Amino acid sequence: MKLLSVIVPCYNSQDYLHKCIDSLVVGGDLMDIIIINDGSEDNTGKIADEYAAKYPFIRVIHQENGGHGEGINQGLKVAKGIYTKVVDSDDILSEDLPIFLDQLAKWEEEGGVDLAITNYYYVHNNSKHNKSISYDNALPEETIFGWDDVKRFYPHQHFTIHSTTYRTEVMRKSTTPLPKHTSYEDNFMVYRSLNDVERMGYLNVDLYHYTIGRDEQSMQESTMIKKYTHLLLVAQLCFTCYHLDDIKSTKLRKYLEHNLFILIGGGVIYGNMNGSLQAKKDIDEFWNACLDYDKKYAKKLQRTPLCVSLLPFTISRPICMIFKWVSHMVVPFN
Repeated sequence: MKLLSVIVPCYNSQDYLHKCIDSLVVGGDLMDIIIINDGSEDNTGKIADEYAAKYPFIRVIHQENGGHGEGINQGLKVAKGIYTKVVDSDDILSEDLPIFLDQLAKWEEEGGVDLAITNYYYVHNNSKHNKSISYDNALPEETIFGWDDVKRFYPHQHFTIHSTTYRTEVMRKSTTPLPKHTSYEDNFMVYRSLNDVERMGYLNVDLYHYTIGRDEQSMQESTMIKKYTHLLLVAQLCFTCYHLDDIKSTKLRKYLEHNLFILIGGGVIYGNMNGSLQAKKDIDEFWNACLDYDKKYAKKLQRTPLCVSLLPFTISRPICMIFKWVSHMVVPFN
């Protein structure tokens, strides 16, 4: 069995796939690299096949276009690694990959972890905005720990596709597939398995380099305004994933509340920035669905700054634009 499977969903990635895969192959035979060619119309599939012919630990799946989430769904079905990480085709893993693999192996000798956490590094076209997102204030380093050992997260901190590497069997416990043709669905991928996590490890290195600034990226502001419904859908999937009162660990429950605040905030902010009557209707319907599922926690979240979403657009929209501006000053995420 391989130590680490890496799923690389690709769509029209010919311009940057080489850089991504070159950053992964340094892991050698410990790696199980699965390139998902998601119906690309350029040379992505050809490039992927060339890598598979060169490296025995690389496999390629060619599929009809189903979106990023469907790529992860299919990759997870065939992953051979003890652990699984998702790396987007326009991103890379840093030169710290061998260090991370060594640490995974050490943790495995000690009984393994359900979730390995590393830092990630925003790489902008304008390098002055580059920023590392670390967790050293909240997580013990290089030791196996549980939720009771976790300290408070800062407002901008939460676990993402970039910072998490799950034990493969933990990821597979969830029988809910990621939605097709939906952006931001990786937030649901991370969230849905957290209740099955008991043992964690944190390595304080900037393993994942997250590229920001391409016009077609889902994290571009204009795209997020258009795709606010995707943000709301993913937030609803997370909210209705399980009842927070059923979570035994107080620390985990507090983290999940924190995570939901961030996810719902994204949908609310960009829905308000969209400014259409349909957006207002969609936000109202989102809250109604949450209230139907868990009135207690929906009301609790509405008593936070998310209450702005209950106001008329004439009031909520400028407030949300200020929220977005302030948060962007802390972490330039697009």
